Parts: sequence; structure tokens; C-alpha cells
Amino acid sequence: MEKETGLCLAAEMDEPPGTLCEAATSTWQDEDANSIKNIDDLSRNIPLLKGRKETLRKVAKLFHLRIPKYYLSLIKNIEDTKDPIYMQCVPSPEEIKYSEHDKMDPLGEVKTEATRYLIHRYPDRALLLVTGRCFMYCRHCTRKRLWRCAVAEPSLEDIDEALNYVRENEQIREIIVSGGDPLTLSTEKIEHILSAVSAISTIEVVRIGTRAPVVLPNRIDSELCAVFSKYPKLWINVQFNHPREVTGEATEACRRIQMTGVPMSNQSVLLKGINDDPGVMTELCHKLQSIRVRPYYLFQCDPVVGAAHFRTSVFKGMEIMDSMRGHTSGMCLPTFVVDGVDGKGKIPIAPNYIVSVTDKSLFLRNYAKEVFEYHNPA
Repeated sequence: MEKETGLCLAAEMDEPPGTLCEAATSTWQDEDANSIKNIDDLSRNIPLLKGRKETLRKVAKLFHLRIPKYYLSLIKNIEDTKDPIYMQCVPSPEEIKYSEHDKMDPLGEVKTEATRYLIHRYPDRALLLVTGRCFMYCRHCTRKRLWRCAVAEPSLEDIDEALNYVRENEQIREIIVSGGDPLTLSTEKIEHILSAVSAISTIEVVRIGTRAPVVLPNRIDSELCAVFSKYPKLWINVQFNHPREVTGEATEACRRIQMTGVPMSNQSVLLKGINDDPGVMTELCHKLQSIRVRPYYLFQCDPVVGAAHFRTSVFKGMEIMDSMRGHTSGMCLPTFVVDGVDGKGKIPIAPNYIVSVTDKSLFLRNYAKEVFEYHNPA
């Protein structure tokens, strides 16, 4: 039996269904509590096809369900199962059709655990898992394995024990605070974690990975931003996957973070039927640039159990990058990467612009498909 990482999500399937929270003064906690958490609740908000409900119960039993009402509202037609917002948040029967290449832990995170809640895959940085909970459980999530067990979330003492490893390993200069979504934690606990990490003398950069600005933008409140402003080492990575997610509310959430002085980058996942199109990806990156969120990575969708239907050919990602280059600003171009299985690390994949090489020259291809000679100095 595969060893599970220590972090896991407590089961939420028996929570009572939420109700619409229409009060203008509702807090992010209210909105989170009113999220859709089970198939019965989902069926009251989305008309499910006859005979599909029981199949979706099987999916939700394996892979948890949680959708903020805000994010659900971004679906244009709630009966359109191919809507790019719908596909990211609503369970699909495809999730229980396993491919021979699927893995429970495709990135080999379990075997690169340094401690129970710390993954140390690269020499100079480590991943600190502070929660297994998310505001929304994305159907393409690479850590779906964490949804299938029932181990308690880390306490502050557990996190401090993981940080002891960092204190003893001076080559680590960067900590990525992840999970789950770290912003599901209380602001007080987030500050405790940021304070503890930032106090380690060898740590130069602290990153938080979150989808909160995308799926529950009200989480980015003044209290949280006041905490962010205290930590000059902090960066925020978000995950916008489709242009329709860049709403007024999401933009305002990003602006609040940016006003604290914290830089923001975006890490999209290449998803079949959602953003595997040069026009869609270009529009997304243009919108991100316009709100000062730098397109950073475009990830090939990992071969995780339950997400095979989202995976495209690697050549599709190369095609998208080739189509974008030269037709938009370099600041709008993410790096397309494959995250190597079993902990091999990120490998950038790019179209080949070198046509041939001689002793003195390179023959290069530009974005307009023109080939020209370029002198190569000795």
C-alpha cells in the first residue's frame, strides 16, 4: 500500500448543504461556509442529467467537492458541461476512468518528503504543506491523493518541527507555502507561519501558492493585506486558467495584494477544452498583464489519477507557445513546463528556433517562420 504524505483533508461530505448568502456585509468566512459541499447541494444549483447523480456521488466520495457560490456564478450556462468554469469545479464521471499512466503521486512528493509536512525536491527550496483544505477543489488538482485519507491537518507545532529541518539546512533559501490553499487558514495562523519562516536567517524568499483571488476574492481583506505588508520577502503565486476568471472582483483582490508591495505571478495549467487554444491563452495572458500579474508558468497537466481527461499532448503546449511568440509581448509569455514524474523536476519545453548549426553560424527561425543566418562569435 502506498505511503501517504502526512497532510490530508478532513472529510466534509456530511456537512449540511449551504444556502445562498446574499447579505452585502457577508464575510469571506460566511461565503466559504455557504460553498457547495455535496452532490445534493450541487443539484439544487445545477440541473444534473437524469441518471448522473449517483455516478457523481461515487466521484465525490473519492475526490471531495467544494465550490464557492462566487465561482459557480462565473458559469455562463449552468447546463453546459463543457463550460470552462464548469469543467474546473464540477465533478465529472471521467474522474473515475483511470489511465494506465495515471499516478496517485505523479511528482513523487511522498518520496521527497524531508519531514512529515515538508517536501525537499530541489537543493535551494522546499515546499511547506500547511493545510489540505481548499476554497475550491479543482478537478485537475495534482494532489488529489490528499483527498482520499483522513489524517488531521498540521498544528503549529507540526509546522515548526518541519521548519527545524529548514533551519538545519542552510542551502535552502526559498520556502513555498502551499497545501491545499494556505489562505483557508485564519489570518492569525497565516501570520504565525510567515513570521516563523521569515525569521530563518537563510530564507531569502517566501512564496504563497493560492487560488483565493480567483475562486473567493473576498478572502483578500484588509486584515490579511496588513499581514502581507509586514513581510518584504513575500511573493504570491495564483492560478488563473481562463480569461473569464479575470473578473472585477478578482482584479480588485489582486490590486489589494499589490498595494502591500507583494509581487504576483500566475501559474496556469494546460487543460483540454478549457485553455488549450492559442487565442484563449493569449487573451488570458493579456488580461493578466493588464492587472499586473505576471504570466510565469504554463504547466502540462500532471498524470494524476482522476485527471486524465484534462491532459493534452505536450505538442499542444508547444504549439500554443509558438503561436503566441512574436504576436504578443514577451512579458505575456509564460514558460511552458512539464513537471517530471517521480520527482524529476520541472523541464521547460519550447519550440525549436534553431534550424541548423555550422562552425561559424546559426540558422534561426523567427516568429514569422523566416529562416536567417546569424553569426556565432567564437
